[in-house]
Amino acid sequence: MEVLTAACTDIGIRKKSNQDSYLLKVAETYLGKVVLAVICDGMGGLSKGEVASASVINAFSDWFEKELPGQLEQLNMGDIQYRWERMIREQNHRIAEYGRKEQVKLGTTATALLLIDTKALLIGHVGDSRVYRINDGIEQMTEDQTLIFRDIKWGIITPEQAKTDPRRHVLLQCIGASRLVEPVFISGVPRTGELFMLCSDGFRHMVTEQEIYQAFAPEVLTDEAEMERRAKALVELNKTRNETDNITVLLVKIL
Repeated sequence: MEVLTAACTDIGIRKKSNQDSYLLKVAETYLGKVVLAVICDGMGGLSKGEVASASVINAFSDWFEKELPGQLEQLNMGDIQYRWERMIREQNHRIAEYGRKEQVKLGTTATALLLIDTKALLIGHVGDSRVYRINDGIEQMTEDQTLIFRDIKWGIITPEQAKTDPRRHVLLQCIGASRLVEPVFISGVPRTGELFMLCSDGFRHMVTEQEIYQAFAPEVLTDEAEMERRAKALVELNKTRNETDNITVLLVKIL
């Protein structure tokens, strides 16, 4: 397996700081290429959301460099999932302790994607950042852990009503701000020719799934420079449509 990757993050038109953090790592192993993509959307007063999101990113980065090589020897995805769950809960405790010490509320979403060649994929998810799979169509793989998404699933409100609901940014759980965090995990098998997109919620409020698909259909992404150009173009489109949040998108294409 070969991969192409690209990333774009932007402070946006209103925020004073960019509280999104991301990680995109590729390693060559005896199993083939291994890719780790993580996106964290931090929140908190006095720009402390940056601290929360960076803390989770650093934890995943350390795991990738120090622990993953040993875990690949057995290639037990259950063991990797167990380690991720422990890591996320450790971060929840650590960030909460920091917030109490500094007397500030802070937290972060976390959505991580691990690709082990074309053998396995694992997604770990807390919050409302998203993973999409794009091939001959576009599929949202994660579910938003928000009050609004829950109400849509239960038929309490319609997707159209949700667009203007004042509760649309309220999370059901958040690393550092929830007493207990229960990450959701998704496993599967990646396939040649597919593209995976991770994004913070600021990337997808003002663009449609059709616009995302037109920009990132795998056949039009011929190299990393083109991927980055198209990612930046959609970020700028969000800004021209008055998206007020930080905006981040990561792309991984399997060749």
